[in-house]
Amino acid sequence: MISTMENAIAFRPTTDGSKRPLARNRILSARFMDSEYAALENFAWSKGMTLSDWVRSVLLHSLEDPGETQMEMHIFTELVGIQMLLMNTLEPLLRGDKFAPEQLTILFRQVQTTKAAKAQELLAKRSQNKEK
Repeated sequence: MISTMENAIAFRPTTDGSKRPLARNRILSARFMDSEYAALENFAWSKGMTLSDWVRSVLLHSLEDPGETQMEMHIFTELVGIQMLLMNTLEPLLRGDKFAPEQLTILFRQVQTTKAAKAQELLAKRSQNKEK
C-alpha cells in the first residue's frame, strides 16, 4: 500500500515497518527563453528552493485544491463589487449629497449584476498588459 504525505512525497512501507520514499522516475520538461528561465530561477531561489523543487511543488499544489482558484475568483469579484460601490457613492457623499433608499437599492442591484463581468474585464485587460 502506498501512502501520500501532505507534502506530496509518496512513501512505501518496508518489511520492517519503516517508510521509504518512492523513487521519482518521471520527468516533465518545458522550454523557456533565457530571460524567463532566469526570472523563474530567481523566484525559486527567493523562496529558498531550487528551480526544479519549486516547479514540482507548484505543479503538485495545483492538483491539491482546484476549488481554490474558484474561491480566489469569487473573492476578487467581491472586491471589484466593493470598489464599484465605493466609486459610485463616495464622491456624491463627500459633496454632501444624500441617497434615497430607492437609489441605494438600485445601486446595489447594479453592482450585483455587473461585478462579475467587470472582474472578468479587469483580468482580461491585465492579461493583455502582461503580454505587451
